[in-house]
Amino acid sequence: MCLSIPAKIVSISGRQAEALVGGVKVNISLELVDGVEKGDFVLVHTGFALQKLDEKEAKETLDLLDEFME
Repeated sequence: MCLSIPAKIVSISGRQAEALVGGVKVNISLELVDGVEKGDFVLVHTGFALQKLDEKEAKETLDLLDEFME
């Protein structure tokens, strides 16, 4: 089973981005998605953004993950 997690894009340089994942900044690749902009949410797996998410869906998923961690 694979797990992808929502991340918020904080900066973009070419096809690379810096994103917030659980409050931690990580570098991710944007090679697999188009049209991503600063402030967007994406699903991230193994350092790659897999798809864009709307903010509501991303926050719902993050809330569920927080519940599992309690």
